[in-house]
Amino acid sequence: MRLTLAALFLSLATPALADTETVIRLHILPAEAGFAAKTQLLADSAQADCTPAALRPAYQDAFDAWMGVSHLRLGPVEEAGRYQAIAFWPDARGLTEKTLRRLIAASDPVVNTPGAYSEVSVAARGLFALDLMLYDDDFASYAKDSYSCALVQAIAADLAGMAAAINDAWKDSFTNTLLTAGEPGNTTYLAPREVTQALFTQLTTALEFNADQRLGQPMGTFDRPRPKRAEARRSDRPLRDVQLALVALRQMAALLTDPRPAETLKAFDHALDVAAKLDDPVFAGVETPQGRLKVEVLQQAIRAARTAAIEEIGPRLGVSAGFNSADGD
Repeated sequence: MRLTLAALFLSLATPALADTETVIRLHILPAEAGFAAKTQLLADSAQADCTPAALRPAYQDAFDAWMGVSHLRLGPVEEAGRYQAIAFWPDARGLTEKTLRRLIAASDPVVNTPGAYSEVSVAARGLFALDLMLYDDDFASYAKDSYSCALVQAIAADLAGMAAAINDAWKDSFTNTLLTAGEPGNTTYLAPREVTQALFTQLTTALEFNADQRLGQPMGTFDRPRPKRAEARRSDRPLRDVQLALVALRQMAALLTDPRPAETLKAFDHALDVAAKLDDPVFAGVETPQGRLKVEVLQQAIRAARTAAIEEIGPRLGVSAGFNSADGD
């Protein structure tokens, strides 16, 4: 009996590890597969009809799928600069527009060689390059047989290639890297707790990114709001991106610990409720005091969800929020 009680006491006093296998199986792998599938559909659609009106639905679906994985800044997405190439944002200096204009002005033949577009500047790759090409008035009037059409096809194919490579790496190797932490030969994670720390950091860093960047960028300052800096504003995505990101992060939070983190999930639900009531899809309202206040309320709700996760999930796992490498600029 003494041994049993001692073992029970030890189990209660020692922080648990994240349920890595469950997080991977139920959250990460389905989301990565979904992103790969939607970007491939986008690439196929671009080959069939590259014009903006025809391609926008597939683009929106691909961006929706990205919101399911955009918080995962570890492993395959970090290789070869893929994260930045998929989502080059914030872009305060307008590098995407400048780079695309140069490519179009020169009719750069890079678009004609399969695979060559991966060598182009990240500013002209991925979802935000397509956002400009498909929705900006200065770019989105091209015809099927134009250079811009070939450019869009190259961007879409490059994006699908990156998503497929990330998905394949998760299935073929990186999942095993996480699950074998601490075992001989695993030089990436020297102990299972390092994986727990990494997964928890994905959660808290992403919440911070939503508050400080997805909301903070268009909010700017009270005297100088910057609504045109909102993420994917041309395609009416700013608020939708926040909502979909919160849904994905809520799912991850629910899977990190058993029992489920009730207070954290409650905080997520409150943030999602605030977002659902915000009738400002592109955060244009930040230019008025009343509109800015509404966005601030959402920002505070997201920060509250992060605080709840740190105070509830963190102690259960014996980890802290960790270093934030996703502040943006």
